[in-house]
Amino acid sequence: MSMLARTAARARPKAPDKAPDFGSELARDTIAGLTATPKTLPAKYFYDDEGSALFEQITALTEYYPTRTELGILHRQAAEIARFIPAGAALIEFGSGSTVKARIVLRAAVIAAYVPVDISAGFLNSEAARLRRDLPDLRILPVAADFTEPFDLPAAIRSRPTVGFFPGSTIGNFEPPQAADFLRHAADLLGAGAHFIVGVDLVKDERVLHAAYNDAAGVTAAFNLNLLHRINRELGADFDLGRFRHKAFFNHAQRRIEMHLESRVAQNVLVCDRVIAFEPGETIHTESSYKYTVESFQALAAQAGWSPVAVWTDPKGYFSLHALHRA
Repeated sequence: MSMLARTAARARPKAPDKAPDFGSELARDTIAGLTATPKTLPAKYFYDDEGSALFEQITALTEYYPTRTELGILHRQAAEIARFIPAGAALIEFGSGSTVKARIVLRAAVIAAYVPVDISAGFLNSEAARLRRDLPDLRILPVAADFTEPFDLPAAIRSRPTVGFFPGSTIGNFEPPQAADFLRHAADLLGAGAHFIVGVDLVKDERVLHAAYNDAAGVTAAFNLNLLHRINRELGADFDLGRFRHKAFFNHAQRRIEMHLESRVAQNVLVCDRVIAFEPGETIHTESSYKYTVESFQALAAQAGWSPVAVWTDPKGYFSLHALHRA
């Protein structure tokens, strides 16, 4: 059964697993977004356990260049990257997901502790368990948290030098002012003298971008639609997933990919005891993915208090890894 067929099979909502919490952050953000004009939903809610698993499938797709391109940079430049990691440091990964990229850095440097931070507690803990089996001498201290909000680092690492690790292109999911805010928040968390390794997707041929977010197997579509499935499950909403379709395109003016969920028909959806009306063709904007040049990202980092100290790219100039330093 194809990915889209599996998505269609669960199109009509079932009763929620437990009584929905209409006072939760998810409920508040969902109602605020769906009653706004235009309608939006925060991308951070993609990453429940199922969404995290779907995203890992996306990273293996032929069309999805960022993961394999960044992995290539990490493998080629591991020794150079390790120069920015003091011996005995703690590596803090923001939005860790899979540990595939972190493993390259963990094996290249002398790291005392690894702190993966992720909003999906189930996925986080399963990845931490796998990593403990493979690297038994490494101290692994997972933190289940929304890394865009304030959180505390484990007490066990507070005396150690810290290095932040933020691979992938997640920095592009923030609006630029919010990206600067996140970089400031990370600087405060990591402290004076810290380094930060950040993955940044670069501006490139629109055809390459379009294919990456509209894969032939429909995995990205299923990932996008899973957001509605989560709202059904956790908030008792009655979204019919078959009445929405995935839509992704490059916004030239903003230099960003936009992902939307488009209503196929006129319909009303019940969410948290509120009736949300949709017109045919009306969309919910679920994600933006900004694309930078090396220079524009370095300027953004400098604005947030970081000094760019190194950058590595692939031969095609598709992706970049930046080493930043906080004085």
